[in-house]
Amino acid sequence: MIPFPEISPEIFSVTLFGMEFALRWYALAYIVGILIGWKVVTYALKRPALWGVRGAPMSSHQLEDLLTWIIIGVILGGRLGYVLFYKGAYYTQNPAEILRIWEGGMAFHGGFLGVVIAAWLYARKHDIPRLQLADAMALGTPAGLLLGRIANFINGELWGRPTDLPWGVAFPGYASQQCGQVAGEICARHPSQLYEAILEGAVLGGVLLWLAFRRGALAHPGLIAGVFFAGYGLARFCVEFLRQPDAHFVSEGNPLGLAVQMGGVGLTMGQILSLPMIFGGLWVIRYARRNG
Repeated sequence: MIPFPEISPEIFSVTLFGMEFALRWYALAYIVGILIGWKVVTYALKRPALWGVRGAPMSSHQLEDLLTWIIIGVILGGRLGYVLFYKGAYYTQNPAEILRIWEGGMAFHGGFLGVVIAAWLYARKHDIPRLQLADAMALGTPAGLLLGRIANFINGELWGRPTDLPWGVAFPGYASQQCGQVAGEICARHPSQLYEAILEGAVLGGVLLWLAFRRGALAHPGLIAGVFFAGYGLARFCVEFLRQPDAHFVSEGNPLGLAVQMGGVGLTMGQILSLPMIFGGLWVIRYARRNG
């Protein structure tokens, strides 16, 4: 196995007026991911020939304006998605803790819905073609996913199921070390955060860049977005087999933490939420190829 690296979740902290403020790797991942995505999309917008006869869907100035809407959508959608999809019963009893985002608890599928709603409202307000806007946003997203999953690993959260493979990682903390192993032995788990970083970030991002800048996919409105939806959904669905579900899904009669099951076979919450993305993405790809 691989020992967990000694990396603090906090890059640095300062105390002002009796309060401590810290910059965490997770926050930095969001910031840098958004900046990289902005640069990639700006590069594409400055090359109108990539977008076919319709041209670029918006200006660089509009993209900067859209960033504010996206950030709000990510934060609100990600937090509410986590509250509703994963820990609804807990936050029903502790509603005041819903706003305590700094303690962690964000769901990608919720953040995704938040961004979709924010982008749709912005496109409606400024009369921007929605499918082309979706392509632009999909093109800039994988960088944030890559860095966000690496930050999850540094935080020692969202780890995978127990494994005896040589690259299993001994994550710190009482919960991660409760694998049902013999007393005194260390529990190694799949570094599922890094699996997702590779599949959702590096691989999916590479495919989208290749399609956009080498295969003319941006000339087919919706094609890049469809590939992103289906690709992310498929990657997440597969990694869920190796990812440890949230503790409240696990019980003595449900050790795999399946949200829906029948006869010991079923799906995790992450897989359930990924299926609409897979099928929706395939439908968008089909539509784009027919109408491009």
